[in-house]
This record gives sequence, C-alpha cells and structure tokens, in this order.
Amino acid sequence: MVANEELESKVKNVLEQIRPYLQADGGDVEYVNLTGDNTVNIRLLGMCGNCPHSQMTLKNGIEAAVIRALPEIKAVESVSAE
Repeated sequence: MVANEELESKVKNVLEQIRPYLQADGGDVEYVNLTGDNTVNIRLLGMCGNCPHSQMTLKNGIEAAVIRALPEIKAVESVSAE
C-alpha cells in the first residue's frame, strides 16, 4: 500500500496548491480519502459548501487540476459534511 500512500500524499499536495484560490472566495477544501479505484473524496467548506457554482468549481477546477497533475486519479467527488 506504499504506492497508495504516495498517491494520497500527492493528492493532498495538489489540494494545498488549489486551497488559496478557494480561500480567496471564502471557501476551502478538505481531503477526506482516496478510494481503491482512485477516486478522491473531498469536502467543500465555507462559502464553497453552499455556493450554487460549487459543482462547477469541483469538476472544472478541483477535479481538472488534480487529474492534470495526477492522471491516475479517476475522479474527484464531494461528500457531505459529517
């Protein structure tokens, strides 16, 4: 599972690079987990959590950036706050 831990670390690094852009608009992103099929689960926080454009931010922004940096990632999905 070392490869999975390495990929998880890389995903977190990409999210850290995206975070300042989200924070500038009053939002944020939290890493939740990486599934066995290389889907990244995240939680949109702050203004991103209830923004009507959050799906566009998720797919066209966050997911696109993660997959561009890490082509082995299949998707980025938002999960509900617990």
